[in-house]
Amino acid sequence: MKKSQVIIDKEYIVSEIDKRVYGSFIEHLGRAVYEGIYQPESPFADEQGFRKDTLELVKECNVPIVRYPGGNFVSSYRWEDGVGPKDQRPSQVDLAWEVVESNQFGLNEFVEWSKKAGSEIMMAFNLGTRGIQEAKNLLEYCNFKSGTLMSDLRRSHGYEQPHNIKTWCLGNEMDGPWQIGQKTAGEYARIAHETAKALKILDPNIELVACGSSHSHMPTFGEWETTVLDECYDKVDYISMHQYYGNRDNDSANFLASSVDLDQFISTVVSICDYIKGKHHGKKNINISLDEWNVWFHSEEADKHLEKWIQKPHQLEDIYNFEDALLVGSMLITILRHADRVKIGCLAQLVNVIAPIMTSDTGAWRQTIFYPYMHAATLGQGIVLNTIVKSPVYEAKQYGEAPYLDCVVIENPEKEELVVFAVNKDLEEAMEVSLDLRQYADYRIQEHLVMHNDDLKAINTEENPNNVVPKSGGNSKIDGGFLQAVFERTSWNVIRLMKHTCSLLRSPD
Repeated sequence: MKKSQVIIDKEYIVSEIDKRVYGSFIEHLGRAVYEGIYQPESPFADEQGFRKDTLELVKECNVPIVRYPGGNFVSSYRWEDGVGPKDQRPSQVDLAWEVVESNQFGLNEFVEWSKKAGSEIMMAFNLGTRGIQEAKNLLEYCNFKSGTLMSDLRRSHGYEQPHNIKTWCLGNEMDGPWQIGQKTAGEYARIAHETAKALKILDPNIELVACGSSHSHMPTFGEWETTVLDECYDKVDYISMHQYYGNRDNDSANFLASSVDLDQFISTVVSICDYIKGKHHGKKNINISLDEWNVWFHSEEADKHLEKWIQKPHQLEDIYNFEDALLVGSMLITILRHADRVKIGCLAQLVNVIAPIMTSDTGAWRQTIFYPYMHAATLGQGIVLNTIVKSPVYEAKQYGEAPYLDCVVIENPEKEELVVFAVNKDLEEAMEVSLDLRQYADYRIQEHLVMHNDDLKAINTEENPNNVVPKSGGNSKIDGGFLQAVFERTSWNVIRLMKHTCSLLRSPD
């Protein structure tokens, strides 16, 4: 059995966690909106047409912020088509996904849904086919109180008070040749800067996300970030990152090493941000919005055969297996280890489309990736401790040297709680892990959850929704001030420890 050591010091802190790092994403794509979160004809719908079963699962994940309405969809979207009386809203072609958008669900419905879900909103502007004026109008509609054309239009639609949306994206993946309105780095940098300037005059309290590269293998990666941030440094707060992984070669060891690539990607973008800060003699950090990340590849073949120009097709409906959940866990650990700079994250997406939640006409259920995401979002609050992991490594075909163990430790001072998230990526063996907790001598194990399945390809379905689920009773104990645990091969582990006072530990008289 391999052995690993995890080292922490309570004084060595990476960062406080921004709760928005556990966000998600709803795009007008496939069945994410229609039949996902909104289905008036469903027996599960509430009085506003929102699916109650979906809402319950979203709230179970404690989703703090949701990005909307895209994605590629936003780059030819007219937000005005989705507000006002529904019988007056036009159906439009969506060039991004080659479907028809009914516009029966739009901005105001999303605001109402987000309130019920308990989530903030991360709204995106169309900088593909539109520009400064349309972005200004949208912000005015959402955040200006009254007395102007756009604010009074909102009030006429039944929303007397402004929506006060704080976080905004300046377009989406504008470097991509698939994007409607693709731009060079220089072209995008200019419109992003000028749009940001106008928006912050209107509402100085908003935060703006500039488009970074669509993924780390774009030919202009690095140069794009440098050009955009050089132009926009004074006006924007975040640069976006998008990254998806897939096991197309059916090489599980290599697939599970993808978190190494994500770690390098984040570090590279941070370096570029800091270079621009230095070049501008600036004082503020440009932080990262990792506002699209997930596993995505299962649906690629099926999507080649979809009928075009229809509404709500079964598009990008990846059915996730157990090894996908392991990688999602490792990606979450990687994100948390960079919590000093990754302040926003959006698991893409939330329902039906490459999503942790699936629906049908007869119910909703949790995919395998639901569980590590839910665990992190609900338990991973507080501060990230600098977690040193001394683990055996292996050679991954694509990513080189990769540790068998991914791990991060979170301290929640308010709850007096420690949480350990860990993935054992070893395909063959369990692993002995030791963590020195003598600085937390009065902490006791409350729970050790383990998610493991002998079949890496095991999935959850509507008929068998509990095929791959976490279970309590993991093998861990505290001995001599050390946490000693055995992590099963290919397993996701969550260990919760809480501080116990002397009075709680005293035996009854």
